[in-house]
Amino acid sequence: MELLRTQRVLVRRWEESDLPAFFDLYSRDEVMRWLGPQPRRALTTLEEARERMHRWHTREQGLAAPLGLWAIVPLDLGPRPGQPAGTVPLLPLADASGPTGLVEVGWHLHPGYQGQGIATEAAQAILAVAAQAGIDQVFALTDLDNTASQAVAARLGMDDEGITRRWFGLTTRQYRKIIRAPCDDL
Repeated sequence: MELLRTQRVLVRRWEESDLPAFFDLYSRDEVMRWLGPQPRRALTTLEEARERMHRWHTREQGLAAPLGLWAIVPLDLGPRPGQPAGTVPLLPLADASGPTGLVEVGWHLHPGYQGQGIATEAAQAILAVAAQAGIDQVFALTDLDNTASQAVAARLGMDDEGITRRWFGLTTRQYRKIIRAPCDDL
């Protein structure tokens, strides 16, 4: 399912045929070192990648678009044009008390595509779709040392709210952005 398209990227669901690209992305220590609770571990087998993708698809079943774990597909640049190069998650947030009614945006990008504005472009586009869907604010959570991800949050105009321990049992830097759908009556 295609969610959106910009000049340089297509944002769509991860598909079974994307498994080699999914494995390539999430088997890299330089990607996985920033993601999830400790201990962080890169995928080691294609079967492990298949299981993770299946868990993602199961998680998405209860979510209405634009919520989901979306593949970022560069249209005509990088080493593998047309193949997914990353993920832009837009997911409900829960804390120790349960669902919060808040939404998190994120970005995971293959090292071969970093530094080209792909993550920022995909995240900007998904935030626009989120605003049209009635989501009025989003959060981004970064590892304290992930300056590249923090730079994406800044380029998106997100406010740095400092360090928090609220989410996922981790100490993270929290960013927030108020988003609104364009007003039709102007």
